[in-house]
Parts: sequence; C-alpha cells; structure tokens
Amino acid sequence: MALSLKTTVNGMEFDNPFMLASGPPGTNAKVIAKSFELGWGGVVCKTVSLDASKVINTAPRYGKLRAREDDKVVVGFENIELISDRPFDTWLDEFRQLKKSYPKRILIASIMEEYREDAWREIVERVQETGVDGFELNLSCPHGLPERKMGMAMGEDPAIVREVVGWVKRAATIPIWAKMTPNVGNPVPPAQAAVEGGADGISTINTILSVIGVDLRTLRPMPTVEGSTVPGGYSGQAVRPIALRHVMEIARALPGVPISGMGGIETGLDAAQFFLLGAQTVQVCTGAMLQGYEVVSRMKEELIKVMMDHHLQDIRELVGKSLPHFSTHAELVQRQKAAKAAKVGQARDAETWKGEIKKEVDSLSTN
Repeated sequence: MALSLKTTVNGMEFDNPFMLASGPPGTNAKVIAKSFELGWGGVVCKTVSLDASKVINTAPRYGKLRAREDDKVVVGFENIELISDRPFDTWLDEFRQLKKSYPKRILIASIMEEYREDAWREIVERVQETGVDGFELNLSCPHGLPERKMGMAMGEDPAIVREVVGWVKRAATIPIWAKMTPNVGNPVPPAQAAVEGGADGISTINTILSVIGVDLRTLRPMPTVEGSTVPGGYSGQAVRPIALRHVMEIARALPGVPISGMGGIETGLDAAQFFLLGAQTVQVCTGAMLQGYEVVSRMKEELIKVMMDHHLQDIRELVGKSLPHFSTHAELVQRQKAAKAAKVGQARDAETWKGEIKKEVDSLSTN
C-alpha cells in the first residue's frame, strides 16, 4: 500500500490535508488558482461579507516580532487587517470561475455577517449557488467591526454561536465549519455550542488579540497608522503552543467532530503535531505569507517523512494518536511514584531550587 496524504472530511475529498487559511493568501481568484497549481489541498478564501463598502483597511497594517538573536527571523506577526474589501458580486463570479477551472480542488468560502438572521441566510444562499465546497463561519476575527457585533464579538458568546450556526445550518446545503476564537479561557463551550447549532466541523484557532510592541524611537505602539493603532491579531510560530492546546481540548471534548487546525504552522513537522492532537486538516496563513505559496511542497515532504519514520501509510493514522497521553497532574505524580522516578522527579521545591536557576530548569526539561 502506497503512502497517502489523501483524506476525506465531511464528504470533501482532499488531495492532501494542507489548506491555505482565510486571509491575504486567498484574497482573489488569481492567487487561489496559483495555490491550487502549486499543490495546496484546499483554500479557505479571505472572509467575505455582503457589503464590502464598509470595509476600509489601513496601511501599514502588519507588525513583526523578530528573534532577539537574529532579526531576520520572525517569531510573531500581528495584523490589523479587516475582511475582504472586494465587492461581493465579484467574489461570486470568482467562486464560479474557480470551481469551473478546478472542480476537484476544495474551495471553502469564509463568510462573516452582522448579527441578523436575514443577512446570514442571504450570504449563505447566494454563495452556495456558485458551487463552493463548504463554508467556514468567521466567528472569531479579534479586531475590526466589533460595533457591528461581528467576528469575536459573536464567537466568545456560546449562546450567540449556537444561534448563528443554527441560522446558517437551516439555509446551507454544504458542510459548515465554525472558526473559533482563542480569546477565551475555555475553548470548549463555544465549540460545543457550534456543534449543537449544527456545525459539521470546527476550525481553530483564529488570531490572538495582541499589541505587537512599542517603537522606542517614536514611543508609538505598532503598527502605527498616523501616530496611533488598535490591538490586532497575533499569529506566527509563537502562537503554535496555544493553538495546539485548543485543538487538543476540543478534540478530547468533541470526539468524532472534524477539526481543521491552524496557528503557527510553518513546516510539515508543525503540521504533524496538529494531526497527532486531533486535527484532520491543517491551515496555513502567516507561514505562507512569510515563506511564499511554494512552501507547501516542503511541508508535504516533511509530513511524509514523519509518517515513514513511524511506519504509517495513511494520514488518518496520525489523527489523535497523542491524545491518550494527556492526563491530570495528580495522575502524573502517581505515575512517577509507580515508576520509582529519578530523584530529580521526586525532589521538592526546597531541594530543587538553590540559585542556579538556568541549570535547574534544564534538569527539569525534556527537550
């Protein structure tokens, strides 16, 4: 049996599980077509709404957090970019064109509307007529348009999530994924509410509300627009541990519900960790923005290498494989006792911490 990256989720057949996440990489038909040609398994388009005239972006709108040791390395990325400012009818034409040209590639429409059932019903009915394969409901954008109760203003409230997903479910004839916000203490209740409302899958995470930093030359927060800014969405490799935790929590709480995981994925090794914690597909946005669309080829090769190293033939064999190894702290203590752990594992704080903190941290670390 040949090794395969093919997977089917909610009836959608993916040539491979790597998708471009909603954002600048999927901003129009031209770049989406390019990504299909380069081998991405699917694309979630930049979020669209019925009235793009209300969407006005600024420039600059990005900020980079650079590694202290090498300022060419970007470890974190903030954006204050809004959803698509392109006319809705233009998007409808481009969806039709893309599905005609690439009928076997998965195209998911990211949609976002105000807190009105008629608006959600209209956008669903008009978009699904174009032939797109599924919807991703943007219930999680952390900045912009909160005055219209859009994005995170919906996604942080389980009752609203359940209601809005229900509106969409009654109008949709194709699969629905709800994209969740990480800006909550417990990611499970909103995800649970989405499933109760009828969501076929969960996408997580969106960006984390943040301030990337302050320019010490001007004393202005960044990214600076005419001297001021707003908190924005944080992404990049620095958010990966948070994204992995959200995927793990949701996967454990909602077994059997497909998850599309994202957040800091820049390599196939990063992606493998999301699969191991329960994701069935992964999405990449910042990684593609910083490395180019072509990065998907390397990512696929690296993921295949992980599978070969563990003698796996099907990508689905990775999904959730590491979930059983999460437990409670109390059980970890019992496991140590049962295994007669080494002295460092048994030492109390007074015996462990003696002032050589770097050395003592290293002695308690596994990598």
